[in-house]
Amino acid sequence: MTPKKILEVKNLSIAFGTRKKSTEVVHDISFSISKNEILGIVGESGSGKSVTSLSIMGLLPDKTSQKKGEILFDSKNLIKENSKNLRSIRGKEIAMIFQEPMSALNPSIICGLQVSEILRLHLNYSPSKAKKETLLLFEKVKLPRPRDLYNSYPHQISGGQMQRVMIAMAIACKPKLLIADEPTTALDVTVQKEIIFLLKEIQKETKMSLLFISHDLGLVSEIADKVVVMYQGNIVEEGSVNQIFKFPKNDYTKALLASRPSLEVRLEKLPTIASLSDKSFNANEVTPLHRALKHKNIYTKAPLLEVLNLKKEYYSNAGLFRKKKVIKAVDEVSFKVFEGETLGLVGESGCGKSTLGKSILQLEESTSGSIKYKGKELTKLSSTEVRKLRKEIQLIFQDPYSSLNPRMIIGEALIEPMKVHGIGKNQRARKNKVMELLNRVGLDDSYYHRYPHELSGGQRQRVGIARTIAMEPKLVVCDESVSALDISVQAQVLNLLNELKEDFGFTYIFISHDLAVVKFMADQLLVMMEGKIEEIGDADEIYANPTKEYTKRLIAAIPKGI
Repeated sequence: MTPKKILEVKNLSIAFGTRKKSTEVVHDISFSISKNEILGIVGESGSGKSVTSLSIMGLLPDKTSQKKGEILFDSKNLIKENSKNLRSIRGKEIAMIFQEPMSALNPSIICGLQVSEILRLHLNYSPSKAKKETLLLFEKVKLPRPRDLYNSYPHQISGGQMQRVMIAMAIACKPKLLIADEPTTALDVTVQKEIIFLLKEIQKETKMSLLFISHDLGLVSEIADKVVVMYQGNIVEEGSVNQIFKFPKNDYTKALLASRPSLEVRLEKLPTIASLSDKSFNANEVTPLHRALKHKNIYTKAPLLEVLNLKKEYYSNAGLFRKKKVIKAVDEVSFKVFEGETLGLVGESGCGKSTLGKSILQLEESTSGSIKYKGKELTKLSSTEVRKLRKEIQLIFQDPYSSLNPRMIIGEALIEPMKVHGIGKNQRARKNKVMELLNRVGLDDSYYHRYPHELSGGQRQRVGIARTIAMEPKLVVCDESVSALDISVQAQVLNLLNELKEDFGFTYIFISHDLAVVKFMADQLLVMMEGKIEEIGDADEIYANPTKEYTKRLIAAIPKGI
């Protein structure tokens, strides 16, 4: 017997703009979800997957969007339903988990009341009954201390806990269809695994249908029954998880699968969509030696950076009559980084890895310990000496958009630090150098006159890299510098970083919570937990034979695919 279809999308096209002048972003797509089925939609930013989900929810603005086709939910065409009917369906029969819980939750209302409001609105629960049901929901989504969290504001809980509050809110009315739009993108790999397991558990228990949207095929393989692959507003491939992963037909799907760094083999270069169309590129070319052995000569020299017994402590304001609580963000950390090496620094949010990076850059003042760069003690330098040192030790930020001035064109943003550090004889020489740098990171001359908002995430990150190499640094700290990027764009940026390392002799400290990415990049691996070094050594050796339970847990949490 054929399962009943809960949702049918037929020949859906979506355009933005006015009736006279509009741009179509989703082109004549069709797919369906059966009752008690999980459908995964995969694609990069701009592929149309989130716009499609918002159109199902009826959340696209009427004045600036036009929809053609049919969205049939329980035989009702949602495109033709009025706003009142859509409000009664939204939250009750179709619910959504958004990508960013901090912006989806109201910061001025405690978490418990935000979930209770859904129950009171759609199910007419009394305040006391709604609170009781909310506490049960918090237990169901495995939130610790449900009563405490009921009275907590969103900013007082972790990202993983906020996402669980969003899930509790979404399943409160037992919807027939749950849409999860990139629900784990900003989360650590271990929290991500917990959320995926939780969603599967809830779906199995309630028999609801689930539309799971992601740019990560590995993640989708762990939860979905069927997969739809979207590219530039079109569906390029669809089928069962087994078909898509083992026998992909479309080049774009093959590129997405190949772009993810492997834990089994270490490639010299990650395949990208562009490289897969190049007949000379060999996607199966494997590094014959551990990267640390390949660069073994770098370990015969004195270290470029030496960190010894470094501590960074914060003090919480506990009140007038109570003692301040000491938070040890970095606790007696020691390691060495050699010239030409990439040190991978991994751990979950809150482990101290970013604080350690900021301490090395002298953006945070350490509590005690030593940081020596080329034998010089950084913690003893004056502010003037630190400013001079900025040229040699550079940072590539996690969020390229917030690190660029939105009012400054890209060319000026690159020239500004060159002026500060006296690089280039004059304005003409600096401009010529900027043009060279843009070309070096894969951007043409036209980007000189563009503003940050006119660039994609990957393009902005390339500008951030260009700004860094303009300083001709020796040591570059990459703080989660690819975590916000799509898989294929991430592959391009990682390849670029490795090319620049070879060409300019850079030394990297590569900070990330993504172990697969760090394995591709790192010679040496440093695993942090609660401010301490949990494990340190050759990256390939640690992945092959982790000795600590925490490291094993991090590796086990990485989505493996089929």
